Amino acid sequence: MTFQFKIQIKNITKPPVWRKVTVPAQYSFWDFHMVIQASFGWENSHLFSFSPNGWRSYPVIELRNDAINDPLFMPQGESLDAEKTMLSVIFKTEGQTFTYIYDFGDNWEHTIILEKILPDKTLYPTCINGKGMCPPEDCGGAWGYMQLKEVLSDKNHPDYEEYKEWYLYEDQEEWDASLFDLKETQKYFMQLFTKR
Repeated sequence: MTFQFKIQIKNITKPPVWRKVTVPAQYSFWDFHMVIQASFGWENSHLFSFSPNGWRSYPVIELRNDAINDPLFMPQGESLDAEKTMLSVIFKTEGQTFTYIYDFGDNWEHTIILEKILPDKTLYPTCINGKGMCPPEDCGGAWGYMQLKEVLSDKNHPDYEEYKEWYLYEDQEEWDASLFDLKETQKYFMQLFTKR
């Protein structure tokens, strides 16, 4: 059995940032976390959690070592281990939603929608579609990303040079928020997931 998900970062528009992926139903939530990271282009350098409706909704699915020693993030309700909890334990019906939070400081909330339950069994995940460039790490969440797009779209903005130096890579001339390269993402998936 294979799950097809649409995953969209909340509170980002013009353009929205989303990905569609297919994932083997036997994958764990840790595996799913890695699929989300790869499909968006996140760097996997922050804590994460899954839950039905975001903060303070249960069960929370996370790496046990991530939150267990930090009273600020210690769950008050049911907590499941991301490495041991399979997707098929939580996802049962098409249209079901869940939330993925990445980076508890910037608080990147992603809405997950189970679009289809496919009868075919697959061994590897695939990114099948997407839109919008992933925000850069540590840019201040959705609000910071809106500000970044505004500054980098105006070469006369007083903060343009500072933002350009901080957020643009050497080979980038400008920030293109609509950029998403499906072929490159699929190539990356092949390299990352077929070698497991």
